[in-house]
Amino acid sequence: MDLQIIQSKIYEIRGCRVMLDSDLAALYQVETKALKQAVKRNIERFPDDFMFELTKEEVECLRSQIVTLKNNADETEEETSSKRGKHTKYLPYVFTQEGVAALSGVLRSPIAIQVNISIMR
Repeated sequence: MDLQIIQSKIYEIRGCRVMLDSDLAALYQVETKALKQAVKRNIERFPDDFMFELTKEEVECLRSQIVTLKNNADETEEETSSKRGKHTKYLPYVFTQEGVAALSGVLRSPIAIQVNISIMR
């Protein structure tokens, strides 16, 4: 796993270095929904200092810092606006380093183990 890719997905929010649920899901090669379901089934492993949900204001601030949906120059505005992910229905969770470590206990695929080791390094 490329260290620069991982580093580019680490943000500082509320004074903590965190990673977004959607970025972690992409790295682990699972859907964000599946990652969140695994977390909810094991919520006792994720206290507030391991994981927290962003507020609407924090999401907007993050959106202004990163590009979350790239428009393809060949697409019409209608095609672009109909894509999923432009505006999330649910507020994202973010995970601290400890939360990312706790994910290794709930996502047990070989890719999840390797990605987790790369993130911890």
